[in-house]
Amino acid sequence: MSEHLLYSNGQLGENDWQLLTDEATDKTDAPAPDTKLILPFPRWQALGRPQYGVWLDNHENVDQLRDALSAIPLIALRFPVFTDGRAYSQARLLRQRLGYRGELRAIGDVQRDQIAYMARCGFDSFLLRADQEAEECQAALREMKMPARYQT
Repeated sequence: MSEHLLYSNGQLGENDWQLLTDEATDKTDAPAPDTKLILPFPRWQALGRPQYGVWLDNHENVDQLRDALSAIPLIALRFPVFTDGRAYSQARLLRQRLGYRGELRAIGDVQRDQIAYMARCGFDSFLLRADQEAEECQAALREMKMPARYQT
């Protein structure tokens, strides 16, 4: 099974961004400027190239990106496990307090049951866990658009 990329509008898409993990970071020289990479925050910061995407673990402070937000095309927030929701707060802070307008992507333990809540917090795209059915996750987004909600 491969991971699917789902957008908040319900469309499936091709993932043209490569997530560079910490392990790969240690083995890689500076990437070519035209490569679409999502770098772990320490590597992104060391390169000083905001044109790359950056991913934050949920213990990292989003304020560290404040001065570069307008140049960052994609920020990925990682959900390490289903039960850890700190990335929801990071997403709200990025959208509401810091005014980030680029793509905000959920990565990690992303499952159907979370999709609607992630979208409401400001995520634009979701890199679904490999065992998640894309059609079921699309249905979760449709359900979110129903008129009756118990949460705002």
